[in-house]
Amino acid sequence: MEKMRLGIIESIDTAHYLPGHETCGIVHGHTYRVEVVIEGKKNDGMVMDFADLKKIVKDILKDYDHTLLNNILSYPSSENLCENIYSKLSEKLKMLVKVRIWEGEGKWCEIDSTTS
Repeated sequence: MEKMRLGIIESIDTAHYLPGHETCGIVHGHTYRVEVVIEGKKNDGMVMDFADLKKIVKDILKDYDHTLLNNILSYPSSENLCENIYSKLSEKLKMLVKVRIWEGEGKWCEIDSTTS
């Protein structure tokens, strides 16, 4: 039996500022799209129930949604946000493969465990 990948997309709305950054040093907001991919073998017809996956992801993302990211991260760049979310998800999802964070349209950062 081959492994399969499943993915979901959720979003969060946040504010942040990047201390010392020329243009992003003032408070501003983003809608981040968070893509989560897991990989595993089917068990009873599924790798994981989408509802269970979405619940785990939403439970973690609620800490970031509608907040000032600087209260969570000292330098809340997309890279640091991605790393932080990946770390929290990897504690709950042993099958985690990838987290991709889209900062608005056309800009993204990802951690992919298969390329590390």
